[in-house]
Amino acid sequence: MDRMDRINQQVKEEISRIILRDLSDSRFEMLTITAVKTSRDLRNARVYFSVLGDASRVESITRGIQKAAGMIRRLIGQRLNLRNTPELNFSYDASIETAIRLEETLKEIKQENEENY
Repeated sequence: MDRMDRINQQVKEEISRIILRDLSDSRFEMLTITAVKTSRDLRNARVYFSVLGDASRVESITRGIQKAAGMIRRLIGQRLNLRNTPELNFSYDASIETAIRLEETLKEIKQENEENY
């Protein structure tokens, strides 16, 4: 694991802790940080998140987490010893939902094949 991977992992873990412990917004209860990609100069970080359950709430959650980004950044700066505290840009990660849909489709195909043979 190289330096950037360690930094990305630290930032991801700290954002997860902050969301769980420091933010009192009920919208974030089903939010999971899936990945963080920090620029080499540590000035920017793309934070990927997914939402379990109702995907229709994604827009509301995205607005809420973007609103809290400044506070999350300040807390990261206090807790992690980084040269620069990155600007946080949150992006919805639909890969989990896509994987679930793909798995369901594969199950349906398997059932159809078993019924036909």
